Amino acid sequence: MRKLPIVKMLGFLLAASVAAGACGQATDTYPSKPVRVLVPYAPGGATDIIARHITTKLSEATGQQFIVDNRAGASGNIALELAVRAVPDGYTLLVGNVSTNAINETTFTQSLHAVPSRDLVGITNLIEIPHIVAATPGLPANDIRQFIELAKRPDSRINYGSAGIGTYPHLDMVVFAKAAGINVTHVPFKGGAGQMVPGLIGGEVQVMFVNLASSLPQVRAGRMKALATTAPQRLPELPNVATMGEQGYPGIGTNAWNGMFAPVAVPKPLIQRIYGQVVEILQRPDFKEMLARQLMTVSISASPAAYTEFVKAETRKWANVVKENNIKIE
Repeated sequence: MRKLPIVKMLGFLLAASVAAGACGQATDTYPSKPVRVLVPYAPGGATDIIARHITTKLSEATGQQFIVDNRAGASGNIALELAVRAVPDGYTLLVGNVSTNAINETTFTQSLHAVPSRDLVGITNLIEIPHIVAATPGLPANDIRQFIELAKRPDSRINYGSAGIGTYPHLDMVVFAKAAGINVTHVPFKGGAGQMVPGLIGGEVQVMFVNLASSLPQVRAGRMKALATTAPQRLPELPNVATMGEQGYPGIGTNAWNGMFAPVAVPKPLIQRIYGQVVEILQRPDFKEMLARQLMTVSISASPAAYTEFVKAETRKWANVVKENNIKIE
């Protein structure tokens, strides 16, 4: 193998040293300008809510603005691809969830130009949220058994909402409908729970899987009702609502997670710095209590590497769900 001249070798070493020093300096001073935090849904849903809470506290802690940028549409893929294409300097982050960062990779193979498990790195999980099966108050069913009986009537015309084709509220209903032997019509909303909930309240859809944080105030106000919860045990907020497992459908329904991501080429020291800044906020007792009042449970990853591996495992799990149910998205 031909050896490099000593002068050229020293040049390479000097360039590498300068680059490493610049990276270290950038990490030490981060953030030195506003940071854009992409959210793949419209305002009002759980992903948007946690993004706004965490960016507010990051702005206070660092003295720089962390600005939420809602980019709804295409089942979250618009924001996902913007994050992947962003300059990998730590000044564009993404708050994603199980749909955008674990499911879409399989369901949108033909149209998604990014590969989330390859093109993004996880920083940390943020929260987990239980879900319910919600229905309009006028639907003549108060639990899963009654809902199935209603859906099996020859004249039944039931629409269900989701955050978009291929999102987990869509897949959860596909799995449930197959298990229950019913036919229901899918109505996708591009803006997540922020549009799903008004769609159900307005009667555009009659039922949906939706997170408790976005739906409990409406349940308590009588604008929607809960047919079931997806948690392993009954929720203290809805003690009289049986779980899916209690009603004969264990394992159906997702308790969703939300996390923070960055382009994969962001230097590891910078990822670690962002991780430390976010975790410091998530660990504050007052912050945890504030989120708990909104039915969000803080769930911190052990490290960015651990979170990245968790998301990859989730991606494989949901790929199996899609294949087993022959779900195709054109």
